Amino acid sequence: MITSSPKLPSKSRRGQPLTGKVRVPGDKSISHRALILAGMAIGTSKISGLLEGADVLATMRVMQALGVHIEKHDSGDWHVTGVGPMGLSSPAEALDFGNAGTGVRLVMGLVAGAAIGAQFTGDTSLSARPMERILSPLRAMGAQAQATNGCLPVKIEPAVLTAATITPNIASAQVKSAILLAALGVAGTTTVREKIATRGHSESMMRLMGADIRVEEKDGYREVSLHNETGPTCLKALDLEVPGDPSSAAFPLVAALTVPGSDLVLENIMLNRQRDGLIRVLRAMGGDIAIANERQASGETIGDLRIRHSALTAANVAANTASDMIDEFPALAVAAAAAEGTSHMAGLAELRVKESDRLAAIEAGLKANGVAVEAGEDWLRVTGGAIPGGAEVQTHHDHRIAMAFLCLGLIADKPVTVDDRTMIATSFPEFFELMADLGAQID
Repeated sequence: MITSSPKLPSKSRRGQPLTGKVRVPGDKSISHRALILAGMAIGTSKISGLLEGADVLATMRVMQALGVHIEKHDSGDWHVTGVGPMGLSSPAEALDFGNAGTGVRLVMGLVAGAAIGAQFTGDTSLSARPMERILSPLRAMGAQAQATNGCLPVKIEPAVLTAATITPNIASAQVKSAILLAALGVAGTTTVREKIATRGHSESMMRLMGADIRVEEKDGYREVSLHNETGPTCLKALDLEVPGDPSSAAFPLVAALTVPGSDLVLENIMLNRQRDGLIRVLRAMGGDIAIANERQASGETIGDLRIRHSALTAANVAANTASDMIDEFPALAVAAAAAEGTSHMAGLAELRVKESDRLAAIEAGLKANGVAVEAGEDWLRVTGGAIPGGAEVQTHHDHRIAMAFLCLGLIADKPVTVDDRTMIATSFPEFFELMADLGAQID
């Protein structure tokens, strides 16, 4: 099991406007899925723009342990030679995912559907996150899986799965994706019924690679079905381009809106409707965010964002919007602290079970830095105004908490310190270099 590395604090302070034109790393969700699905395809896929953060690299190592050949070429592209349907091999050792929550949950479905066995482990943070939300629907398909008090370590035994219609208890793209990945090895039609539509990256990429994926609205549900009447699904290898991660873009985006005089461009950002919630909310708050050069890449809409400093006003974020921006609420909380008025955010229960209890971490960090804030079980209320700053924030080994409060320090009266910066590499290894290039004072 991977243990946490020694903490390395970081401090940010007010400075010059943020200016320039940059690209954020490849999208983490797409990167995980590209490695996993290319590993199940027939032939060799070329992946450009892959996020080379710790979480994605953990998924890469796991796919290699399952028998997939993956190598990086001098061009910077990754070449993945798939094993085809039912070609995975049971690993000799436990699959260690470090802190990769997306990776571990998706590969659980993949392993179950491939009728092989494996044990899943992770670091201390990942081992505290709930896994029954994944294992319960897989058991409904016939999987033999045991968890440790609902968490890692998890053991999956070889078993032949059957097609099923499943209505998950929570709205989660990870749950839906795990079911669909398991269904790749199953004959028949497997359907996931969603009361609230979740991000559709898995089904888009599966369809692109030749899977018979159908989506329809029925009786108040969104039904996503994988049809394969004759046996395991045969995916075809493709050249895949990973667009820029909107969750990583959230931090320079909010910083540019809140640091006076800023004017910057973020290139190649994914604009999927189920991932652009933060952009929509910030625009409603008065944020000057222009989109140019819209285009398609690997089944996703991408574009360039021009962001200029803006006088923001408070927002009301409804619960049905939360799933479109669930990873961006730490960044939005910083924008709300700089906005005029009181912002209300609802539907945030999922923040309690992320890399940390993000809702509690946001509340504690803002309070420590003099921002008026209240939090409930699934809601947050932030009153903007002057930001005294000057405090050290406990990140709880959460990359998004660390980056959010380093952005807060760029607009606070006194510098803001985060107790640890090391985990930022899980999703945004270039964060410090990119922010420095834009003019941010972070050390």
